[in-house]
Amino acid sequence: MDLFEKEPTKKEKNPPLAIRMCPASLDEFEGQEHIIGDGKLLRRAVEADRLGSLVFYGPPGTGKSGLAAVISKKTGARFIKTNAVSSNVKEIRDIINIAEKNRDLTGQRTILLLDEIHRFNKAQQDVLMPAVEEGVLVLIGTTTENPYFSVNSALLSRSQVFEFKSLDEKSVKNILERAIKDIPRGLGGMNIEVNEEAVRHLAKISDGDARKALGALELAAITTHPGKDGIIRITLKEAEESIQKKAIVYDRDGDAHYDAASAYIKSMRGSDPDAALYWLAKMIVAGESPRFIARRLVICASEDVGNADPNAIVVANAAMQVSEFVGLPEAKIPLAQATIYVACAPKSNAACMAVEKAIEDVSTNRTQEVPDHLKDGSYSGAKKLGHGDGYKYAHSFEGHYVEQDYMREKKKYYFPASLGYEKKMKEWLEMLKGKEQKAKG
Repeated sequence: MDLFEKEPTKKEKNPPLAIRMCPASLDEFEGQEHIIGDGKLLRRAVEADRLGSLVFYGPPGTGKSGLAAVISKKTGARFIKTNAVSSNVKEIRDIINIAEKNRDLTGQRTILLLDEIHRFNKAQQDVLMPAVEEGVLVLIGTTTENPYFSVNSALLSRSQVFEFKSLDEKSVKNILERAIKDIPRGLGGMNIEVNEEAVRHLAKISDGDARKALGALELAAITTHPGKDGIIRITLKEAEESIQKKAIVYDRDGDAHYDAASAYIKSMRGSDPDAALYWLAKMIVAGESPRFIARRLVICASEDVGNADPNAIVVANAAMQVSEFVGLPEAKIPLAQATIYVACAPKSNAACMAVEKAIEDVSTNRTQEVPDHLKDGSYSGAKKLGHGDGYKYAHSFEGHYVEQDYMREKKKYYFPASLGYEKKMKEWLEMLKGKEQKAKG
């Protein structure tokens, strides 16, 4: 008795090469050695058919669905695949109900592969919770977005998250070569020759996306006319035409957007102008807003350079204003100029640390009252209250400095660094302190 028996659906007669070349076994699976290599937990679980709920997270074309296909062939459980884009709560409830009946009658488990799980909203994801928690379903969710942002925390707590990395060129090259030779699934049945240079180009320009590489290979194969001998020859020229410009893996609303910005700031903080320029270029090529980039640049100039080079924030602010005025593509020039300046400037986070300490002090400790001599004494009646009485005007003294209390309880927040202009500031403050001590004698 098959509780999942449905009316037969029409399958696509000629699915794309990327679908046909889904790995048939773990031996065919390329990449992700950090999670599916020999002895790794996930590999052991797949081979033993003892899977718990999983979330596969990573860029497109890195093997998330491919590994799910391998699991579907290895498992003795009932395997159902659906996509969150086209699915709905009713379908999920139907799957859960049938899975529960199947478990009670036959003892067979059900694995549900839910592609693009991030497309389900909170209410839709909540429908899965009881079934996952009670073991009615083993869920495998795939997503290109960070699941810690897009998947319910309760669902995540009952699943293991595995992050997939972009494939290296060698892995993509192996996938392409297998597709060229494979007769039942790939292009092996065609009279085709693909030279090494073309394969290398497809593997490189696909940016770790096997689906993109296979799509370009298939396009080249079906659009290239055979020669007089009947052989379809794919050279570098055909490969370049079929894949054209590579797509940058970058989601303006997802974590890739913030990861690139984080790498950009950390490269400037680390005084590596070349790395900072690379991440700047990635954001520009991906179509990032110049305003978003410039804001990060100005923040870094203040937070990480600070008074070690006070001119850094001036340069960064100028780049922000100019880029706003001229727009892309010209904005890349002032942004690059300011990026290099900030990256090469001496670094100090003393100002940032100082204000954080001051804010923490004000937030957690008793608030100090303003000393009477510092209070506003300009209004009528201030003198009667003693406001402003005894205040010493610094410019009336030698060196434009005079010792007096500016807080009722002295605090120390600012510890200047010994780099750049801040070194001079440190020396100046130490000189003033020395004068105070000498005067106290």
